[in-house]
Amino acid sequence: MTVDTSSAGDAGVGAGAGQLAVAAAVAAGESVLSRRFGSPITLVSPEDLAGSGPATVVRARVVSSSFALPRTLVIKHYPGQPSAGADPFAQEAVSYQLFTALAPDERMCPELLAHDGRDRVLVLEDLGRTPTLEDKLYARDSRAAERALLSWARSLGRLHASTAGREADFNALLRRLGGPAKSDSGGVDELCARVPPLIQERLGIPVPDEVRAQVTAALEQSRSAGFRAFSPVELSPDNNLVTGQGVRFLDFEYGCVRSALVDAAHLRLPFASWPDALALPAGMSEAMIAAWRAEVVGMWPAFADDEMLATHLTASELLRVWLITGEELGSLNLSRHAAPVSREAAFVTWWRDLAKHAGYVRMTAVAEFSARVAAALAARLGPHADLAFYPAFR
Repeated sequence: MTVDTSSAGDAGVGAGAGQLAVAAAVAAGESVLSRRFGSPITLVSPEDLAGSGPATVVRARVVSSSFALPRTLVIKHYPGQPSAGADPFAQEAVSYQLFTALAPDERMCPELLAHDGRDRVLVLEDLGRTPTLEDKLYARDSRAAERALLSWARSLGRLHASTAGREADFNALLRRLGGPAKSDSGGVDELCARVPPLIQERLGIPVPDEVRAQVTAALEQSRSAGFRAFSPVELSPDNNLVTGQGVRFLDFEYGCVRSALVDAAHLRLPFASWPDALALPAGMSEAMIAAWRAEVVGMWPAFADDEMLATHLTASELLRVWLITGEELGSLNLSRHAAPVSREAAFVTWWRDLAKHAGYVRMTAVAEFSARVAAALAARLGPHADLAFYPAFR
């Protein structure tokens, strides 16, 4: 789910979800607030925020109230019942509950003001018409984009540090809402096994046994008990608001507790899971890692060791590149006529960077294999093999 909160105008009812859905969200929000505060609370002037997920997302104004409520609120309403498996409403409600229990300076998201499992509705603090990280990357101010990226990395580190050791709390809250425990590794083994034959078929490159062993080790690291913390899972720039207090995260429909290193891989491959991911300038990724490490090293002192951190990050980077390759390589257009700015070019960049980073930590087999994959991809794409920078850095 993504939410458009950055437009300057008033979208009005019906801009995305439709009048009936917006009205239902407002009614659910009024109901849960009235029960929460013990007195009728009326919401007016609803504005559809055009969420792209299963929820209807609405901003509404609070009519004068005797309670200390903000002037405007954001309502997320999940109509209907969930299908089998993880319930996005339960995941999001529990995620916000986890953060709302923290001190305000540790809360890297809007405050949860009320929620109800019967109406399947959340009422959240409204952070206002604030630009997203995507807005910063697509503007023409490189300094502002750099500051926003570093703020994003610091906020991610603070999110990890403040929720480390809270897995039991998260699972208890999830059980209370009736949501099934969410595994962060469902289908990963099958996806990992799909990659070697896929690379052989599409690029003609066999995967050495030592590389397979390194992937297995990286998968085991991602499932280990160490370094576990809350993850929003969807780490894309349109889900992050750039506020005066730093970047704040939105959208916890897939939120879970997992190894923080899985998220930290996105510092090496920024926003790789986002289909519109582009390139960052040299040194930006390293600066983001430093910002993230400064926030988590107090919780995990082992990351003060440069070599240990680099080894762990490279293993996570390997697993992230491996999984994205398994998901997308079969559908990539590997021809010299591919668009100049393309997902295909991103794969060249990611495999090249993995080769470089694996070389630094003496993962020789991975470095050599990654370089071969990157070269084969680049040869297929020809002049379009170089990934364009975000507009802020052009």
